[in-house]
Amino acid sequence: MMMKNSALKKHLNSNQLKLIAIIAMTIDHLTWAFFPGYQKVWWVFALHIIGRLTAPIMWFFIAEGCFYTHNKRKYLIRLFGFAIISHFAYDFAFGIPFFDLSAGILNRTSVMWSLFLAAVVIFTTQMEKIPTVWKYVIIFGACIVALPSDWSSIAVMAPFFIYQHRGNFKRQAIDIVFWTAIYAVVYFFAMDKVYGILQMFTFISIPFLFQYNGERGKWKGMKWLFYLYYPAHLVIIGVIRILLHGDIALIA
Repeated sequence: MMMKNSALKKHLNSNQLKLIAIIAMTIDHLTWAFFPGYQKVWWVFALHIIGRLTAPIMWFFIAEGCFYTHNKRKYLIRLFGFAIISHFAYDFAFGIPFFDLSAGILNRTSVMWSLFLAAVVIFTTQMEKIPTVWKYVIIFGACIVALPSDWSSIAVMAPFFIYQHRGNFKRQAIDIVFWTAIYAVVYFFAMDKVYGILQMFTFISIPFLFQYNGERGKWKGMKWLFYLYYPAHLVIIGVIRILLHGDIALIA
């Protein structure tokens, strides 16, 4: 019995999973900076596959954050401020005009905008005073407003369903695969076919998330490290972009 319980023990806390997300994200973004565009070289593709670890971990911990936060208002304000700062850092990193949608509506701002909207949807749909029909309107509206961000409305719906299925990891894993598949189809037809298929590699995050033990970890500063690291590393990516290639867009 002791051996069985030991085999079932989860080995990763939230700090460790967030660190994995940070490393994978950095590898992915540096790959875009050094090898811009949709390059079909296998090892460039492999580096972007590593980057697919990041989004599902972020979705998962938005759901966890909404569950554990003691102050929903402060949590939303923090996410909103983070999304605004990250917008300018993200656009600078990838050579995207700050306020110009003439090149298209997709991929104009960072995923943080969608994650903020995901938290809004999670909190508002919990309110019993809001009629069900209005909850559907809020969900639909959030998905529309999220379209310009990285991962678009998928980064609204995936955390929402991961939250709804909290305590049932099998359903959460299906949520990751299902919503990624929708994004992959859109990416396939709207941006690049090969890189559309690449999005499906978010499934590699599932074994890592399965090891989540529900603990935060000893260090309390990881939350603030991520809030600082995300825009800071994007600014560095932008500097690398300009030094290596001039003022070009890294992603079409």
